[in-house]
Amino acid sequence: MTDSITCVTRNDCVQLDAQDALAPLRHQFSLPDSVIYLDGNSLGVLPKTAAARAAQVVTEEWGVGLIRSWNTAGWIALPQRIGNKIARLVGAGEGELVVADSTSVNLFKVLSAALRIIQTDANQRKVILSERSNFPTDLYIAESLAQQHGMTLKLVDADEITAHLNDKLAVLMLTQVNYRTGRVHDMAVLTAAAHQAGALTVWDLAHSAGALPVDLIGSGADFAVGCGYKYLNGGPGAPAFVWAHPRHAERFWQPLAGWLGHAAPFEFTSDYRPAPGINRYLCGTPPVISLAVLECGLDSVLAAEPLGGMPALRAKSLALTALFIELVEARCAGHGLTLATPRASEQRGSQVSFARDTGVDGGEGGYAIMQALIARGVIGDFRAPDILRFGFTPLYLRFVDVWDAVEHLVQVMQTSEWKQARFQVRSSVT
Repeated sequence: MTDSITCVTRNDCVQLDAQDALAPLRHQFSLPDSVIYLDGNSLGVLPKTAAARAAQVVTEEWGVGLIRSWNTAGWIALPQRIGNKIARLVGAGEGELVVADSTSVNLFKVLSAALRIIQTDANQRKVILSERSNFPTDLYIAESLAQQHGMTLKLVDADEITAHLNDKLAVLMLTQVNYRTGRVHDMAVLTAAAHQAGALTVWDLAHSAGALPVDLIGSGADFAVGCGYKYLNGGPGAPAFVWAHPRHAERFWQPLAGWLGHAAPFEFTSDYRPAPGINRYLCGTPPVISLAVLECGLDSVLAAEPLGGMPALRAKSLALTALFIELVEARCAGHGLTLATPRASEQRGSQVSFARDTGVDGGEGGYAIMQALIARGVIGDFRAPDILRFGFTPLYLRFVDVWDAVEHLVQVMQTSEWKQARFQVRSSVT
């Protein structure tokens, strides 16, 4: 499937959908008929199996099995079992990745471990390097750890990263796909360059796991984390995952040494003995209901394997985003929308962002435009100060959805519908 598609009419998009080998995957999800959902990069859609699975865990495994279900229903093994499914999507090996905690907590674990390795091997390295527009929680965690370790967090623009890979660098910490622009970093190239400089890498896969092919082992990455509620469709607040390359996994304790990360948690000893491998990155008791629902989301992604897997999903994603860019630029010209996402397919994740020039037409600009779209059933989101984000999850999005979404955007812009007072009111979550 090409990532350059010109659709002259809506019927052209209907025809593309009829030819789409991935189209049956849409039936796995509960999608309201009146909604075009372009926010899977923030919260994935509900898999049809999730509600029944959650009910089964609550009424049967918990309600009837009670505490026995830790053994009889396999609750205790969920972090590893589900971790192995995620590993298939991110190029990790069996037994190398576990599901636990949140992305922020897992980032604290792996960045702490990376800094301990560097401080043992090369004490003169005092810089953590990241992208200036990286997701704030990543920067906050890094800033906190930099203070604890007597280091400096240095923030640079994406194009400046390689210029700062030097003998002062301890860790390069990046999100593979930028949450604002959708720009993709070349993991293999940047990891190799960081290693050449003597540094380690920590990758956040929040916007890439389940959205594009990832090869952690092949790229030589050192550590990685990611969330379960975006492209993995695990539900709001779904558990996150953590990975350490086998060469690093057993070098140190992780800083949140908890009972489930003990080598023998049910011996209940007063001293800590870390579990082998990635299991030491576990901490507390697994959230069973959330894990069960996350597994339904993962299974919805893995259902694409017989149809071409992640390469096929990536090809469709690129085609959807290319079509959206083409249509918006052609039909919304003159309305102050500037593409913020890379045009080159190899640099584009599974989202498209447009920056809104707030000086055009006045008003609240991007935020109000997005609220007007949401009121029409076209759901994206807004990131301050000026970014309209549209996520394209190929598991359930159609080409006709792209056409219809742009048609709504055209109407919002041409009629100045977004200037209505109700669209200027800021909600807590944007």
